[in-house]
Amino acid sequence: MRHMLAAALMMAASLAHAQGSPSAPGPSKVQPGCYHVNEKMEREVGYCQAVRSGNMLYISGHTASGEMGGAVKTVYTRLGRILAAHGLTFKDVVKENVFTTDMDALVKAASVRLPFYDNHYPAASWIGVQRLFMPELVIEVELVAAFPEGK
Repeated sequence: MRHMLAAALMMAASLAHAQGSPSAPGPSKVQPGCYHVNEKMEREVGYCQAVRSGNMLYISGHTASGEMGGAVKTVYTRLGRILAAHGLTFKDVVKENVFTTDMDALVKAASVRLPFYDNHYPAASWIGVQRLFMPELVIEVELVAAFPEGK
């Protein structure tokens, strides 16, 4: 039951982020290396939108619902904001995990994703799942990025 509650709160945090959050994005005031989009809610749930460890940045999964092309654009736009807040771009992404409830639609919408990477593609896994936390969600993407030396 605790896991279901935690998952529900994480989804609420993700959706709040999608709709704009009441607190400004930025580094955690409490946990070094932790980046929040909505610190109050994320602290209540117990996670960070991104965590820096050494020269690596781990970005939590971002979700979207609706038509797959629009959902892909929404998710990658949000992820781009988090990368930019750390002085990174999609060229710095080394690993991408994509979870989808409709692999055929994702494959058809793949061209929406390509411009974000500008021909600098990461290692990637695309995984078809029966459903994501909320039934209307069609995609979830998490990233790992590497900071260039000296950053």
